[in-house]
Amino acid sequence: MSDLAIRPATDTDLVPLQALIQRAYRGETSRGGWTHEADLIPEGERITLDDLRTMLADPKERLLAGWLGDRLIGHVRIAHADHGLAHLGLLCVDPLIQAGGHGKRLIAAAEATARETFEARRMEMTVISMRGALIDYYARRGYAPTGEVRPFPIALDPPLFLTVLEKPLAA
Repeated sequence: MSDLAIRPATDTDLVPLQALIQRAYRGETSRGGWTHEADLIPEGERITLDDLRTMLADPKERLLAGWLGDRLIGHVRIAHADHGLAHLGLLCVDPLIQAGGHGKRLIAAAEATARETFEARRMEMTVISMRGALIDYYARRGYAPTGEVRPFPIALDPPLFLTVLEKPLAA
């Protein structure tokens, strides 16, 4: 595995971050990886530049960018949710190089950021309930279903639901 440099995203990273997130989650290019939503969610923007700007400016959020040399290949968002809980979201790795261990490293960086920056003792995430392989991937990293299921934020027919996973964070 090449050296993955993970650092906080900056304003100048937002355009390539948006393109990476779109490539990883939606459209034909996302089908090159195994974590895409292309078969479940209609085409469209996964996230806007304004959404990313809002997250970057929010003191309760951190965006981490993963770089191989000068190539942006990964991203993860950490949001402070109070009471020792942080939320991990928008985890993605360029579909052309998934399965190289980069996702594991981004998750570890997100967990460290949650502990160190937000003093979180637990990390939660949500995964589309019908994505069993993805839920299994997170289970291998210590995340377990809480039993809670949330509605998907976009109204679809048939509707989608999100399984809530949680992991205790070591001190």
